[in-house]
Amino acid sequence: MKVFFSYTTKLAAAFCLVVLVSTACEQAGGDPLSPPKPGGTPEQVLLYREPGLSRYDPPVTLSFVRENSDSLEKLLSELPGETLADNRWTRLYEEVLGIRIQYEWIARGNLFHRKFGVSLASGEIPDVVRVNASQLRMLSSEGLIQDLTEVYEAYATPLTKQVLSEEGSGPFDTATIGGRLMAIPETGSSIEGAMFIWIRTDWLEQLGLQPPKTMDDVLTISKAFTEKDPDRDGLQNTYGLALTKYLWDPVMGLSGFMAGYDAYPNLWIQDERGQLVYGGIQPEVKAALAALQDMYRTGQLDKEFAIKDGEKAGRLIAEEKVGMLYGEQWGSFLVQTSRKQNPDAKWKAFPIVSLSGEPPKVPLPFATQQFLAVRQGYPHPEALVKLFNLHLEKNWGVTGEYETYYNSPLAVWKLSPVNPFPVMKNLDAYLQLEEFRRTGDASVLKDEAKTIQKRIAAYEAGGSEEATGWGWNLTYGPSGAMSILKQYKANNQLLHEAFTGVPTETMIEKQTILYNMRNDVFLDIIQGRPLSEFDQFVDQWKELGGERITQEVNAWYREKGGVKP
Repeated sequence: MKVFFSYTTKLAAAFCLVVLVSTACEQAGGDPLSPPKPGGTPEQVLLYREPGLSRYDPPVTLSFVRENSDSLEKLLSELPGETLADNRWTRLYEEVLGIRIQYEWIARGNLFHRKFGVSLASGEIPDVVRVNASQLRMLSSEGLIQDLTEVYEAYATPLTKQVLSEEGSGPFDTATIGGRLMAIPETGSSIEGAMFIWIRTDWLEQLGLQPPKTMDDVLTISKAFTEKDPDRDGLQNTYGLALTKYLWDPVMGLSGFMAGYDAYPNLWIQDERGQLVYGGIQPEVKAALAALQDMYRTGQLDKEFAIKDGEKAGRLIAEEKVGMLYGEQWGSFLVQTSRKQNPDAKWKAFPIVSLSGEPPKVPLPFATQQFLAVRQGYPHPEALVKLFNLHLEKNWGVTGEYETYYNSPLAVWKLSPVNPFPVMKNLDAYLQLEEFRRTGDASVLKDEAKTIQKRIAAYEAGGSEEATGWGWNLTYGPSGAMSILKQYKANNQLLHEAFTGVPTETMIEKQTILYNMRNDVFLDIIQGRPLSEFDQFVDQWKELGGERITQEVNAWYREKGGVKP
């Protein structure tokens, strides 16, 4: 596989490298690839020759609104002198680009969403607004946001264009309305949605069990973890499988479990006729719900899972009450919380499995859900593109400082108001680490892989980063989650979302109602309602707009070159 970072020489030429205000590139002894840290004197501010990284003089202000959270507060508590409004990223944007980041307001959770809803409804939006696809279409139809077609073409750097194209045309298709680019997609990584089974291997050993090869094995392990006292405390107080009330969470969700039954409730998939159908109403889902209902009835699921979010459900992991969960590659950092209570706790990622034992398809929902639009009338729409450019450059470009601006090892990337990233970055880092382990040549490790290797080495040596290194090793080690992702890819197991277009008219009107109905019915069935309610749900889904949405989705699919009627 071509490693993402191999283009750096070409990019350096495109940037003409960099110059400092007080010096020239040709100054004897100067190293243009070692820029000063932000926060110095004005004479030390780094400037780029690339137009998309040019500096406003005088500076301009760019306003946003921001959602706060417990995780952000925790991050900031570990970063003295930094706040959401004033931190290493806001300082960098002002010093290098002359862009002052301003938050019109900051709020948490439900309060944020209520205020944001009022803001959208009234048309009183900040200079840059982060929206989903439906909200983007509404703002565009109301004439509240600017056409960014020419702005993006003129100001996006080669690195930005490369990174934002890595998910294919889908993100830009969704952001394009009436043939015009109305927002910059903050491209998500579909491949990062790949699911694994995380299992307490010390519990497997304790009970004489083998890793799962089929879904029957998964059910056997779950039952044993519930009934056979794997923690040896003499009590039946453990659960076989972790689950949250949201059902589709990236860790402790059901997507990977359902895939074991060839059920894909979060995807539009192609049927045997070549038509697109909604996975959430297919008969395979009913079989998966029947298995979950039996697990709930026999105590293998926490009886209160339906009222617990990820944080509350995760406490059962930390308290050593659950031995298995489905989740993405970063599930390693959730399961490592059990080691605070028991340093001997052992976990490992395994591939998801199927009923038949054949390699199942691994569902990858369309991952780009956020789009950044610019308020109509704001005089510098290109400022948004410049933020994207600098964020990518300082993390993955020629002048990148990954450990300063992305992972320090704290997740300091979260402080930035924009967060683009190369969608294959984690798999690429693993491939570099794999080559390093094979050859011993450390020069193959680029910034991210180099940082990860330092943490794995610290863990292996029992050093100061031993605790966090354990989780990194579980993801990026020789038999970690990323080695399984490589296997999924090689085996052609990855099942991508088939519909990546702009939300259809009926989706905008009905999708939230249909999603909520689906989740409520699934929760009810898992907790004991008759399985026949799934069939009733399917009929209601079609009647309440699902049938119409299916027609619209297939019309889009034909336009994109899919199956003909």
